[in-house]
Amino acid sequence: MDENLAQKAIAAALNSDWHQAITINKLIINEDNEDIDALNRLAHAYFENRDVSKDTKTSKTVLKLDSDNNIAKKSLERYKKNGPLGKQRKLDASSFMRYKGMAFIEEPGKTKLTALINLGSEKIYSCLNTGDEVFFNTHAHKISVTTINNKYIGKLTDDLSARLRLLIKDGNKYQITIKSVNKNIVKVFIKGDVLSFPLDMSESLGEFSS
Repeated sequence: MDENLAQKAIAAALNSDWHQAITINKLIINEDNEDIDALNRLAHAYFENRDVSKDTKTSKTVLKLDSDNNIAKKSLERYKKNGPLGKQRKLDASSFMRYKGMAFIEEPGKTKLTALINLGSEKIYSCLNTGDEVFFNTHAHKISVTTINNKYIGKLTDDLSARLRLLIKDGNKYQITIKSVNKNIVKVFIKGDVLSFPLDMSESLGEFSS
């Protein structure tokens, strides 16, 4: 595999240049049609380009090569859950934004949008989609966020980690979802069943549009 092309593909994704990302990942796959990383990046780019049909087809190709690939599995599960939406070949802009926003319903005190710090490899987080479920990994003095394959993405800020470590220790559970991925910025949406976050009226709803 051409590592330079792979880096260009990752850079295109992080810059949200999805047409370029599609083009570069196709070049990589033309050289090696079993490059699973490139196929997953291509599926992600198709998703962001609102082409659900090609995204689904590409994810199915990944599973033919690696039946246990969790990235591809999660992509296909997402479409299955949303019924007819997943059957559309190409979503119009309003349908796409509604689809991407399904997991981000705010509940004051129970939800929190936050940017991760100390990010890990771009190769890992550039393959994440809006709506992907990720997971907490609790340590003695921090909480890191990982993929379904337990690959490190980043960590929570110290104050948020301290708050949530105590709540998790008491048995509370949280769902963590990728909100957005850009160059050097990964935002996650945290949702719990109990009041977990101070009500901060200064926290603008406009943050949820980014």
